[in-house]
Amino acid sequence: MIKDLALEQVVGHHHALGTSITLQIFGTQDRSLLKKSFDLIDHYEDIFTVNRDQSEVMDINHASGDYPVQVSSAVYSLVKLVVEKSRENFGFNALIGPVVKLWHIGFKGAHVPKDEEIKDKMLMTDSFKVELNDQDQTVFLQMKGMELDLGGIAKGWIADRIRDLWLAYGVEAGIINLGGNILLVGDSPKRDNGKWVIGIQDPKEPRGDNITSVMVGECSAVTSGTYERYLVVDGHKYHHLIDPRTGYPVKTNLAGVTTFTKTSVEAEIECKRLFFVGHPLENWHDNPDRIGAIFVYNDEHVEYDNFISKK
Repeated sequence: MIKDLALEQVVGHHHALGTSITLQIFGTQDRSLLKKSFDLIDHYEDIFTVNRDQSEVMDINHASGDYPVQVSSAVYSLVKLVVEKSRENFGFNALIGPVVKLWHIGFKGAHVPKDEEIKDKMLMTDSFKVELNDQDQTVFLQMKGMELDLGGIAKGWIADRIRDLWLAYGVEAGIINLGGNILLVGDSPKRDNGKWVIGIQDPKEPRGDNITSVMVGECSAVTSGTYERYLVVDGHKYHHLIDPRTGYPVKTNLAGVTTFTKTSVEAEIECKRLFFVGHPLENWHDNPDRIGAIFVYNDEHVEYDNFISKK
């Protein structure tokens, strides 16, 4: 008989979705659920990715300007969500790909595009030119050259599906880490109060060095920041987070914002909303699914929104 089985854990590592993934399940020594989880992640990557020529989303992109494409229910529901959020015009736009590719920040060939080039590509980012047919589950991009990219929200959606899988198998505690997108499942078995500790990255230090940390219950934590991918030209720093309303990197004093919400897909969405606003929003956490947020500014000032406080 194993003493303190609740504290036993299995840990698995995997590379997918363009990042390093770590899954931890407490209360077991059986690794079979880790494999099922990684298989599920790989399946979703296969249908969602735009980093390969073949996927359901790439089928939509290849058919832009020509014809609607019928897709699976998983792809359709996620496309519908990203289009709805893009139409809210708060800063997130799942069709910004052609503009992002112009800048190419964080990759070889990054440069500052000409204003005319940006204006030309911006014509292809109109989310109201996406035609959705619920009955047939079809998606049609009405302009040639338009591109859908689910990357801004997909990791959160996938993390929520992994949690669904774990709950179906009776998991009571675990950590889903999809490359910095964190989803905490159940109560922490390591503390009597069941709380988990989440570190907030120091934007001026190497990855893993925290500027602060917080104690939270079951939730998801997602960060948007300017400090990991950027381009410097003539002394001017251009970060990779492009404002879909202008085609240029969003102007902000924020280095990063971390949102804590009940579901991971909502953490992805709300993280982008708060990043583009640049400061806490009044009444933002009136929604009970939104737990709180932490803002880290370029001068390293930290602002705690709602009940989340320094550990």
